[in-house]
Amino acid sequence: MLSPLFHKILGAAFFLLPCCAQGKPAAIPQRPSFSGFLQETYDKFLPGFLPAADNARDDTIHQLEHRISRLEGVLHLEKMITTSGGKIFATNGKKADFHTTVKQCQEAGGSIATPRNPSENEAILHFVKSYNTYAYLGIKESLLPSKFQFLDGTKLNYTNWHSKEPSGKGEEECVEMYTDGTWNDKRCNQNRLIVCEF
Repeated sequence: MLSPLFHKILGAAFFLLPCCAQGKPAAIPQRPSFSGFLQETYDKFLPGFLPAADNARDDTIHQLEHRISRLEGVLHLEKMITTSGGKIFATNGKKADFHTTVKQCQEAGGSIATPRNPSENEAILHFVKSYNTYAYLGIKESLLPSKFQFLDGTKLNYTNWHSKEPSGKGEEECVEMYTDGTWNDKRCNQNRLIVCEF
């Protein structure tokens, strides 16, 4: 059975693959149908790699894990992914408003980056500093003004608000990360760096 980390690396790889292959920012690929998924994977992403017979499934898995491990190394080297606590964070270098960011991350098989501890905050900050721009986080204002929660509705168990933030009092429903790693409540219609987690 493939490990959860394998699936995360594969999701991040498909999110970033067009960027690596073409030397320019990646577009979010359309998800292929499941029936065409394996054939497209073998033909496009794993040239020269033939599927093995059922009795050699373990060998196939080992080969895939080896290729994914190498791809992960390249993406780390190119500073396109970071990791923390079993999560992989990735960016394609593009900017979008909050709702588009959420949608693009979901289409890639992940979700918008959501720091749940200082280590994950640092992993996201890596991109914010590298691109010298702000990024939206997977946090929104609840029905109570100035009270924020994760997108799944759970209470924040970790925060890193900038001094005197949040300050929008119902006018700023989204949360962005500054280049120092602190957070600010912000309107959701600004374009910010897309950072996803897998």
